[in-house]
Amino acid sequence: METGTWITLGLYFALMLGIGVYAWRQSTSDVSGYMLGGRKLGPAVASLSAGASDMSGWMLLGLPGAMYLSGLSSAWIAIGLFIGALANYLIVAPRLRTYTVMARDAITIPDYFDKRFEDKSRLLRVISSLVIVVFFTLYTSSGLVAGGKLFASAFGLDYAWGLWITAGVVLAYTMVGGFMAVSLTDFVQGCIMFVALILVPIVALMNIGGVGEMTETVRGIDPGLLNLFRGATVISVISAMAWGLGYFGQPHIIVRFMAVRSLKDVPTMRNIGRAGCWSPSSGRSVPVWWASPMPLAWESRSPTPKPFSSSCPMCCSIR
Repeated sequence: METGTWITLGLYFALMLGIGVYAWRQSTSDVSGYMLGGRKLGPAVASLSAGASDMSGWMLLGLPGAMYLSGLSSAWIAIGLFIGALANYLIVAPRLRTYTVMARDAITIPDYFDKRFEDKSRLLRVISSLVIVVFFTLYTSSGLVAGGKLFASAFGLDYAWGLWITAGVVLAYTMVGGFMAVSLTDFVQGCIMFVALILVPIVALMNIGGVGEMTETVRGIDPGLLNLFRGATVISVISAMAWGLGYFGQPHIIVRFMAVRSLKDVPTMRNIGRAGCWSPSSGRSVPVWWASPMPLAWESRSPTPKPFSSSCPMCCSIR
C-alpha cells in the first residue's frame, strides 16, 4: 500500500478517535449523556448518523451484489427500503421522541418498553434485551467482516488485520465517548459515503462512455438484467419489499429519534434524511441504477480482462 494511502487512513482513524475524545468531554457526565448524548443531537447529525449506521456492509456489499447478479429485478428491495424508512420517520420518530421522555426519561428501547407499559415482571425488558444482544452480535460481526474485506480488496492488507483495525477503532471511540461519539462519527462517515456514492458512478460512467453506452452494453450481455419485472411474482415482490419493515424495530436507527434535540426538529431530520439518503444520485438509490449494469459494462468494455469485481470493494466477493 502506498505511503499516501497509509497517511490518509491514519488521519481518518485519528479523526474518529478525536471525535471520541470530544464526545467524552461533552456528554459523559451522567448515564443519560453517555447512553443517549443527553438528547442533544441536532437534526442533521441525528438524520445522517441514522443513515450511516443503516448503510453498513449489507448496503454497500450485499444489496449491490444482489443486483450485480440478478439485475434490476432486485430493485424491489430498494423500493421497500424507501417506503419503510419514510414511514419510520413519519410514524415512529415523533412518537418515540415524545413517549421516551414521558416514560420517566427512558434511555434505551428495553427501558422504554418496561416503563411505558409498566411491566412489573420485567419480561419486556429481558426479552427485548436478549433479542438485541443475540441478533446484533451477528449484525455487528457482519459489519466487521465487511471492514476486513474492504481493507483486503481496496488496500491490499491482510483480511485479519483489517478486521482487527476496524474493531479496535470502533471499540475505542465508543467506549470513550459513548452514544455521542457514535453519532458524530456516523455523521462524518455518512458525509463521506454521500460524496463517494455520487462520485464513483460519475467517474465510472465517464470511463464507460455514458449511460447510453452502459445500457447498450448490458443489453447486449443479457437484456433481462435491465428488466424490473424479470422473474417477478406477487410473492417475490412482496418479500423483497418487506425488507423495509425492518426499519421499525432496528434499535441503532430508532435510538436516534430518541436522542434528537426536540420534537420540533423531527420534520427537519426527516427532510434531511430524504434529501441525503434518497436523492436520485445518492444513498440507496445508487445501487438501483448502477450496481447491476455498471460493473458488467465495465468488464465487457475494459481493454484488459480484469473483472470489475476484482477491483471494486462493493463486488469483490460476489464473483
